[in-house]
Amino acid sequence: MNDSNGNPNTDNPDPDRPVRVYADGIYDLFHFGHAGSLEQAKKSFPNTFLLVGCCNDETTHKYKGKTVMTEAERYESLRHCKWVDEVIPDSPWVIDQEFLDKHKIDYVAHDSLPYADASGAANDVYEFVKAAGKFKETNRTEGISTSDIIMRIVKDYNQYVLRNLDRGYSRKELGVSYVKEKRLRVNMRLKILREKVKEHQEKVGEKIQIAAMHRNEWVENADRWVAGFLEMFEEGCHKMGTAIRDRIQERLRGQQSRDSTHLLQNGQSDDDEEYYYYDDDYDNDDDDDDDDEKYYDDEEYYEEKNAKENK
Repeated sequence: MNDSNGNPNTDNPDPDRPVRVYADGIYDLFHFGHAGSLEQAKKSFPNTFLLVGCCNDETTHKYKGKTVMTEAERYESLRHCKWVDEVIPDSPWVIDQEFLDKHKIDYVAHDSLPYADASGAANDVYEFVKAAGKFKETNRTEGISTSDIIMRIVKDYNQYVLRNLDRGYSRKELGVSYVKEKRLRVNMRLKILREKVKEHQEKVGEKIQIAAMHRNEWVENADRWVAGFLEMFEEGCHKMGTAIRDRIQERLRGQQSRDSTHLLQNGQSDDDEEYYYYDDDYDNDDDDDDDDEKYYDDEEYYEEKNAKENK
């Protein structure tokens, strides 16, 4: 314990011997909250001899109620705590000066909560030592107490009963009837079945979720894939159309080139052609049997025609 400045208390009445500090309680189902309070009592002074008093079953059941552990078990639990120097069995519910003198107790350590004495008048058990200035306050550990542990057991009572039945305890030892035992076993099987069904549903749900994620991914990518395909298709069609057009034009140019070459090789040009004309004015009147037809080339035709006109 420290003073208001955070320094260890040094108000030892006799510096030549350890300060004898007394802490008492029931200490049922001994837990780390109990150990924490005893540690604080042990550290009240630099040199402390810690005595721990524990009430027997008769006194405890009379003033507080039934315990889980027997008095012998509670005494032995305290002896195994490293902060405890001495255990005082059958300690009184309310301490007096005679008890303090008998055990040479200098200070009494406990939390500050009031505890009713045996008078029934709701007087504080530690009122005497507080008035005498011999009380050292310790702090309770939040979140843990014997009552909390018992409530946990009560809450899961059925599971603890089934666990002990499976370990070999008889239903009579556990105070369970035949019908209750069967009902507990059926309920436990139903609970296991529900857990398996829930686990299966969770697995199915995970698979559905994964499938939905993949579907969403496909839907999100589908537009991009289709757009990419159409773009590639359009580009391919454009290239194909251009190639076909170029091929057709190339073939047409080749055909024209071949036709021109063929004409030059096998025929005459328009300038070199000779035209022949039929002269229906020319008749040889001296011939009675038939009419003669005469053909001229261009030069002969025009020379003879001019000669006739000059006549």
